[in-house]
Amino acid sequence: MTRLEQLAALGQSVWLDFIRRPLFTTGELQALVDDGLRGMTSNPTIFARAIAESDDYDEAIKPLAAQGRSVNDIYETLALEDIRRAADILRPVYDRTAGLDGYVSLEVNPHLACDPEGTVAEARRLFASVACPNLMIKVPATPQGLPAIETLIGEGINVNVTLIFALDQYQAVSGAYLAGLERLAAAGGDLSRVASVASFFVSRIDTAVDRQLDHLQALTPNGPCPDPQSLKGKAAIASAKVAYALFREVLTGERWQRLAAQGARVQRLLWASTSTKNPAYPDTLYVDNLIGPHTVNTMPPETLVAFREHGIVALTLEQGVDQARAHLACLAQLGIDLAAVTRQLLDDGVAAFARSFDSLLASIRAKMNGAQDI
Repeated sequence: MTRLEQLAALGQSVWLDFIRRPLFTTGELQALVDDGLRGMTSNPTIFARAIAESDDYDEAIKPLAAQGRSVNDIYETLALEDIRRAADILRPVYDRTAGLDGYVSLEVNPHLACDPEGTVAEARRLFASVACPNLMIKVPATPQGLPAIETLIGEGINVNVTLIFALDQYQAVSGAYLAGLERLAAAGGDLSRVASVASFFVSRIDTAVDRQLDHLQALTPNGPCPDPQSLKGKAAIASAKVAYALFREVLTGERWQRLAAQGARVQRLLWASTSTKNPAYPDTLYVDNLIGPHTVNTMPPETLVAFREHGIVALTLEQGVDQARAHLACLAQLGIDLAAVTRQLLDDGVAAFARSFDSLLASIRAKMNGAQDI
């Protein structure tokens, strides 16, 4: 078995956090699926890089520009074509796994992150436009996004909840999923037909916490806490392990058990932002240490290559949970406010995706103008 297949045997699915048209035209995506890849995620930054930083879409833009289509319409035409092609290639995985995997994710306009009504309307439109059962609509886990998530799940629309950084944020997302399932059940819907993942972003937590640790002077160990510098590169995995413990608690609760008896699917935890930002850390740090049942790891291409070459396959997610809690307690003792850190990460994430989306539209506009000048 390949490493990806070995992970699947342990209950973890690997998805690709990347999209670009040559994946389909060269057969690369199909080759990855043959190797054990089980899904794909996209976001505005990924699409911005795909379209702006290559000429892969230039020929497709020319006739659309000649038709007088708007910039946003051209973006959607390009993106939806890629999403449908990915969904078609992944559909056999969806069928073989009875809807567990085989999904491709498409994010709503990031400018709607604080607009629940706008998010719901766009999610409905995109889900209907793609018209594939293995599509997931990505909705950011902002306070305003939570009611949108509940509504969409209640309508049977698959949701990838993105930009989760904090433990209380994850608990709120899990609650929104359960509430949405309850609404769907009350309406007589088929709970087995809707799927969701909760995307917990990891490496960005370490980047932010490490920066604060770097500003702390080297201290004499105070009680159970070691020197601050020895705590670097551990906050993200500690947070993920505690989040997974919370996930396990949900599965033992009466509320979930009632829904499961009606055919509901587990909302799996998905580890996102899994590329290592600090070159001093192992390149598979956020894969090797986060392996457990009912999880997904979505990897950018470079991390996927590294894991396929030398990743370690073992059940690691439930190891050292008490140490993970102790680590988070030490950070608090040293004056690092993880709640404030994660709130800022959420705000920064939403803003970054909005900037990427605007940059994407600007690049399409420039390509349109270039096509008209020919």
